[in-house]
Amino acid sequence: MHPARPRSPRDLRRHSPRAAVLTAALIVLLVVSALAAIGIGSAGVPPADTVRYLWAALTGGTITADDVTRYQIVWQIRTPRVLLAVLVGAGLGTVGVAVQSLVRNALADPFVLGISSGGAVGAVAVSTAGALAGFGIYATSIGAFAGAMLATVLVFAIAYARNGTTPLRLVLTGVALSFGFQAVMSVLIYVVPGNEATSTLLFWSMGSFGAATWGVLPAVAAVVVAGSIALHRFGRTLDVLSLGDETAVSMGVDPARHRHVLFAVTAVMTGAMVAASGAIGFAGLVVPHVTRMLVGARHARVLVVAPLLGAVLMVWVDLLARTLVAPRELPLGVLTALIGVPVFLVLMRRRQYVFGGTS
Repeated sequence: MHPARPRSPRDLRRHSPRAAVLTAALIVLLVVSALAAIGIGSAGVPPADTVRYLWAALTGGTITADDVTRYQIVWQIRTPRVLLAVLVGAGLGTVGVAVQSLVRNALADPFVLGISSGGAVGAVAVSTAGALAGFGIYATSIGAFAGAMLATVLVFAIAYARNGTTPLRLVLTGVALSFGFQAVMSVLIYVVPGNEATSTLLFWSMGSFGAATWGVLPAVAAVVVAGSIALHRFGRTLDVLSLGDETAVSMGVDPARHRHVLFAVTAVMTGAMVAASGAIGFAGLVVPHVTRMLVGARHARVLVVAPLLGAVLMVWVDLLARTLVAPRELPLGVLTALIGVPVFLVLMRRRQYVFGGTS
């Protein structure tokens, strides 16, 4: 692991135009990708009809009786799913950037603290025990979010020491608890008869947007957007923390206090995403590295480009997941690993690449 290399003013000027052009290109690509993903599926919808249906839904326009079925497919099924993919992809990219800087570890991702495993335990426990039935269809998601938050509290409580909570202690504690949560899930599957626990575990441990509805989107959107704005406002602090605690103290930044606040933000964001889509690995690991190679290491730029790159990636991964072996659906975690592993290996082979940017 290498710390981020400070940039000179000349470096910043050179990369700023690139970041602006890349941001604009990614916005256009995201819109085009979302429209394509909404129209493509087992029941294909031409792009012109897709736009017409979306316009009718947004403006209260009318459609013919012959268009009702395709309109419902576009607006009620695919649009919420694609929007959830955008939100989760953007959130994973943002949280991945923050976590890697906070723990100064190139292999860290949004689930490094065992949050995803805790969420999966909560979801499986609620599903198999029939708890929180009063919340209806949202019971499992609430259980997943509660499990994720409980996992976060346990990690910080165990990792805390007299000299504070260091990044290394957090990472090691998170990894250890992840294995513990996975063991708990295995026990639940073993003791509960039938295939319900197994299918629930597959969903929450590998990820899927199949449960996306318009009712799920507002809460996820609020958490992801608010958390992303908060992390962006802490961009300069993340720049300093990525240089190490001693350097941060010398520059007037309290590493422990800021780390606790930033980890709380990333934990809530991760918990909300896990509650909506399950745990999707590798996206939050690879997207930050690719972004730093494209625009440098300054978080003011990285935290703008990474969400867009993550959103585009997740839209296309979800499209592949539901079309490659249709009518069956592949778990998202399988595809993100198949894409992420070779990309990550290529990045590591580049001699000029170091953690935090390019040299």
